[in-house]
Amino acid sequence: MSRYRLQPSPAQEQVLLEHCGHARFVWNLAVEQGKHWRPGRKAAPGFAEQCRQLTQAREAFEWLRGGSVIVQQQALKDHAQAMANFFAGTHRRPRWRKAGRNEGFRIVALCSGDVRRLSRNVGQVRVPKVGWVRFRWSRGVPEGVRSFRVTRDAAGRWHVAFAAIPEPVPAPGNGEVVGVDRGVVVSAALSTGELLNVPGLTGRERMRLLRLQRKLARAKRGSNRRKRAKAAIATLKAREGDRRKDWVEKTSTMLARRFDVICVEDLNVRGMTRSAKGTVEQPGKNVAAKAGLNRGILANGWGRLVTRLEHKAPGRIVKINPAYTSQCCSVCGHVARENRESQAVFLCVACGYTGNADVNAARNIRDTAPGHGVAVRGALQPLGGAVNREPQLIAS
Repeated sequence: MSRYRLQPSPAQEQVLLEHCGHARFVWNLAVEQGKHWRPGRKAAPGFAEQCRQLTQAREAFEWLRGGSVIVQQQALKDHAQAMANFFAGTHRRPRWRKAGRNEGFRIVALCSGDVRRLSRNVGQVRVPKVGWVRFRWSRGVPEGVRSFRVTRDAAGRWHVAFAAIPEPVPAPGNGEVVGVDRGVVVSAALSTGELLNVPGLTGRERMRLLRLQRKLARAKRGSNRRKRAKAAIATLKAREGDRRKDWVEKTSTMLARRFDVICVEDLNVRGMTRSAKGTVEQPGKNVAAKAGLNRGILANGWGRLVTRLEHKAPGRIVKINPAYTSQCCSVCGHVARENRESQAVFLCVACGYTGNADVNAARNIRDTAPGHGVAVRGALQPLGGAVNREPQLIAS
């Protein structure tokens, strides 16, 4: 999707918030209808039946009738697609939407006259019941778009995203293979020796965030002071997220342009970032340390980087089993826990090779891959102090 920053007037923002509320209300009703469905029970209402029920609800409630029927019907359409993805096993079951989170709505049947350019940096898009809303023309709007989504983030910023699938980045054709090791201290280490880091908040911004968090903890719930502190924290968090997304986009494009095959670790990021606090009966251990590790993993964009690589370089991403890649010497193949002297230093106890630990792991990830076009899980296993580099091919 091509996303742009919206610049609505105060009156337009009020109507956009009403659209978000209507879309959230209809979505939550659809979630409620499908929440109690289980295999063997009576099927939940489908999209056509829900549209009929929406018509009856609009006749009964004036506040709902005052909104856009396109916004409300597309909320039902989005829910139907979400349920289809859930039954296909690719996504989780649709969940409730809360005010202030996941705020947005979708508009379809976009005509060529609904988007126009006013100047070099300003454009306009027509939104039902709102009229023409300005947005920052940071790049050209893709040709032939038929729908767009309007969203509002936690910092109160509005965006419009036009639905368009960009073309993949063409392979350079140089036959080069690169291994990518993702970490917490170093965001991405390449087998070429390059160390890439996500640009987070500056030192001054981190200090300001700490002061705001302390101020939020002292503020009374429901007070204006608490609202202002939450808004300021959301602004800093949004700035950090924007920098992370920008880094992911630039890094994934760079890798797709430079290398024919990109090898990454096959990691379950969602499982790795689950909370360790446990239950009342069985409380977790080292909960604070695990929470810090989870924040570090998410702050470095592990999952987003691989997802964008798969979008930009389809068929050229090879996933490797990460077992022993950090303990194996990339020179002699000796595997030992003692090789990893510290987080940053790798010192092989067999051959004496010394180097950056993350770069060494990235080279093991690269060397385990047999080639291009197949899904791979390297079988790095310690066998009498050496390593078996025989890869196991699995059907892609």
